[in-house]
Amino acid sequence: MITSRGVLSLALSFVAAVLVSSIALAADPGLPYPESSEVSDQKAGSVLFYNTYTSSATAPSQENTRINITNTNADVRAFLHIFFVEGRTCSIADTFICFTRNQTVSFETSDADPGTQGYIVAFAVNNQGRPIRFDFFIGDEYVKYASGHHANLAAEAIAAPPPTDEAEQQVDDSFIELAFDGKTYNRLPRVLADDSIPSRLDGNDTKLIVNRVGGDLRTGAGILGTLFGVVYDDAENTFSTSFIGLCHLEFSIGANNFPRVVGGWNALIPAGHTGWMKFWSPVDFAILGAAINFNPNLSGYNGGHNLHKLTLSDNATYILPVFPASC
Repeated sequence: MITSRGVLSLALSFVAAVLVSSIALAADPGLPYPESSEVSDQKAGSVLFYNTYTSSATAPSQENTRINITNTNADVRAFLHIFFVEGRTCSIADTFICFTRNQTVSFETSDADPGTQGYIVAFAVNNQGRPIRFDFFIGDEYVKYASGHHANLAAEAIAAPPPTDEAEQQVDDSFIELAFDGKTYNRLPRVLADDSIPSRLDGNDTKLIVNRVGGDLRTGAGILGTLFGVVYDDAENTFSTSFIGLCHLEFSIGANNFPRVVGGWNALIPAGHTGWMKFWSPVDFAILGAAINFNPNLSGYNGGHNLHKLTLSDNATYILPVFPASC
């Protein structure tokens, strides 16, 4: 027979179990994001890729970028090896940031790399500078240009799936080759798309940003070369085009009819209309990018987004220098 004291004890045990369960759900609700999911700006990862940054050495109030990075792990400290890739020469500058548990860090590129435009890629490493599987970093950036273009862009996060025998290729004690092949890290896009290009005749100026993912981060980033694109107007008419870039390319779509299309961009996308474009390299490698629109009219829309990913490549690699973290 259960006594009143026994009933009370059972009730207290039930309440305690419910409280523990509620605390666990509040602390970590939902299912973990699949580590095998491909690159996304909506998840955490071991690698963060910032599609653009800019900074003015003389007028940072007009042109600058605020970079934000967060370690979402509540139990483990972490190191991040950050590489600044200069867009005109593809040269490299780097630094380390050491994170405590649950720490967020922000900095401006006018302090870290003044007078420079390009992209940023950051790797989770241990204190000796060797890449590690640590899928807990998230980030974003607020970028503003003197031209008026400005946007908040999330960092593209790349996870490291559980390792396999083929997951890592050790090249030398001082550097390592990392593959974005679905084994070491998630695969990356080969074909990108800008889903809506508004007419320049309505006051729009859409800045397209494209980056080659890969290269040797000891000496220089990989080169884009010639990209092939297909442009569609909103009546489903199709045009092809091409354009050339180094490791980081930025241009205003349609300015001076670049990239070239038959009849010109103003005829292709007249006032009150939109178009869209997809593009890729004839050579199999990965690219990432963003689009930022500026319109000075009161009725205009301003802002940006990372480009859509239509197909994947498993043929991107970075060579990473390995040396102890300096923090």
